Amino acid sequence: MASPLTSAHSKEFALESPEGLRYVARQPILDLRGHVHGYELLFRKGYEPAFCGDVELASRTMLDNAVMFGLEWLTGELPAFFNCTAQVLAGELAGVLPPETTVLEILETVEPTPEVIAACQKFKTQGFRIALDDFVWSPSFAPLVDLADYIKVDFIRSDAAERRQLFEHLQGKPVKLVAEKVETDEEYRQACKEGFTLFQGYYFCHPVLMEKRKIPANTIFHLEILKELHSDPLDLDRLGELVKSDTSITYRLLRLVNSPIYAIRHEVRSIHAAMIMVGENTFRRVATLAIASEMNAARPAEILRMALIRAEFCELAASLCGLDPTEQYLLGMLSMLTAMLQVPMEAVAPTLPLRPEIREALMGAANRERRPLTWIEAQEQGDWDTCDAMVQAAGLRCEEFFQCFAEAVPWAETALHAVV
Repeated sequence: MASPLTSAHSKEFALESPEGLRYVARQPILDLRGHVHGYELLFRKGYEPAFCGDVELASRTMLDNAVMFGLEWLTGELPAFFNCTAQVLAGELAGVLPPETTVLEILETVEPTPEVIAACQKFKTQGFRIALDDFVWSPSFAPLVDLADYIKVDFIRSDAAERRQLFEHLQGKPVKLVAEKVETDEEYRQACKEGFTLFQGYYFCHPVLMEKRKIPANTIFHLEILKELHSDPLDLDRLGELVKSDTSITYRLLRLVNSPIYAIRHEVRSIHAAMIMVGENTFRRVATLAIASEMNAARPAEILRMALIRAEFCELAASLCGLDPTEQYLLGMLSMLTAMLQVPMEAVAPTLPLRPEIREALMGAANRERRPLTWIEAQEQGDWDTCDAMVQAAGLRCEEFFQCFAEAVPWAETALHAVV
């Protein structure tokens, strides 16, 4: 069963064009507080068996998509970082993008020719921001450094001495320094220590896990509510008492039920009334979202955003794979529990009210139930080969999966604003 927002938003966010749908992924750039500063957009044209490596084509196609569909469904009002080749810059193709929300990211392969420098100067006067990607200091790049708003440094391919030297060259320059490919908490802490203020990579999803850490008491209570939620039929009296004993969950749940997502005309003031008004299936979904939000309260909001996108995507893709939508929604949502709780999935999964196959999927088993989750995880990384392999193994069409993603993103944004 599709979630309540799906039918209302499917037409608005359907990405159809004469050339067909295209792969696009977004990778968050976070600030020191764990808030999303912007998104780098990764792109691939069409559904050829593998990315052809034509960066020029990818850049041009990304621009084409931005014009055709707009950026708001991918990035909202946050900055969108676009990879730009010398040809895209010199041809002024990026001029079709909105300057106020666009950062032109100059790839490391671009030479600082007079034509490139002149193009960047012109874009700056129009209000665009400039980023230098995978930057390594060279005197020839000084004119571009003077124009740059962001300088991105590959944290894996550089060492501390090289980064320290770069900082010396940039001293006094009004640029934001972005540490790229930060994948662990240790790398994040090192980047903070060195003076970086923005971070790109999935370190926030890979916290230091405490193997012997116990699941927090309030989380155990939330898991008890989850178990009760997935009994069939619901014991409304028992469930109502459990939910009411947690003030925060009660607040989040009632806020969600009264939000525009569910379009209820009269204000709902009690848990029992909420259950009656929205029905059992929707109440399960709402309560699961409220619980996930509470579990993630001390972690970056991007974790919950990713969980929502995964949940909605898996639910929508379930019908394509012959899977149960409700189970898939839960699988997508709970796949981020490790990042939320900083506890290994092996410690959490056995306590969850799920079939063995779903618990195995959460722990990484490559079974049938995990197909949608495998696709969305690969899509987050721009790993198109894995996306293709999963779709081909299932005998499905890539564009159908991307359509599910296109619908999941705006749904997740609306749900996130309702719950936080």
